[in-house]
Amino acid sequence: MIVFPAIDLKGGQVVRLAEGDMARATVYGDNPAAQALIFAEAGAEHLHVVDLDGSFAGRAENREAVEAILAAFPGYVQLGGGIRTREAVAGWFDLGVARVVMGSAALKDPEFVKDMAKEFPGGIVVAVDAKDGMVATEGWAEVSDVPVVDLARRFEDAGVASLLFTDIGRDGLLKGANIEATVDLARRVDIPVIASGGVKGLDDIRLLALHSVDGIEGVITGRAIYEGKLDLATAIAMAAR
Repeated sequence: MIVFPAIDLKGGQVVRLAEGDMARATVYGDNPAAQALIFAEAGAEHLHVVDLDGSFAGRAENREAVEAILAAFPGYVQLGGGIRTREAVAGWFDLGVARVVMGSAALKDPEFVKDMAKEFPGGIVVAVDAKDGMVATEGWAEVSDVPVVDLARRFEDAGVASLLFTDIGRDGLLKGANIEATVDLARRVDIPVIASGGVKGLDDIRLLALHSVDGIEGVITGRAIYEGKLDLATAIAMAAR
């Protein structure tokens, strides 16, 4: 199982939000590239980056910071946040992004996302963000009437690389990952699932890794690392075992 340390960008700074609320941002640094290097030195080979401002604007708002991360980090960078056109997708791949995460577009224009998955094999991750079991979009500012499993199943034969499942109600709160819902989703679809939201320590890593046979490909963690509740190197070693 892959451990993805997270770098969320707001105004060029490294932040974490509570429940996706931009007004509840905690700043952890003003040098995203340096943070990416810290993660690399801890053994991370994958990085999850989100342009939070871009999620709301529908276009790149932290391009300079993302480019600096790409230049500094020697591994694979997975990027999300406001990527909703072919030009944006292609542009990030050209700059060296390994995988692009698409959320709002997956709900509002699924055929476009499927086209991108065909054009860029293995490069598209569909974000399935949940609030009370329903899909949230537009930087989590809106909640749809589409159940998470229904959205996920739309992409089963589309060639997407993974589903990124986030329980918004836990994100950034250190409440523990929603293991039950994540594993349930992984068992009900044929696409690998990445867990996100609420990771608070090694127990979450261990339990999710035990379910890799059910289709859990990875886990994203941010605040637990930044606040010293999770040692990244230990988490990576545990997930590998």
